[in-house]
Amino acid sequence: MNLQKIEDEALHLPKEERAQLVQRLVLSLESPSEEELRSDWLLEARRRAEELDSGSVQAVSGEDVMRKAKALIK
Repeated sequence: MNLQKIEDEALHLPKEERAQLVQRLVLSLESPSEEELRSDWLLEARRRAEELDSGSVQAVSGEDVMRKAKALIK
């Protein structure tokens, strides 16, 4: 079933059921499980480590980051 078919069928639901569907869809976007978050952060950490190891990015010290952030706030 493709997105267009799902949308067409959803639009034919009674108003109350459409509202319930919207709520469930929004909640599915806003509430990742702890497992999903852990997995996403692990993938991001691995990606960043590979970038550092390959030399495609250069590390920036925490002190430099804080100095630049404070300068932006002033």
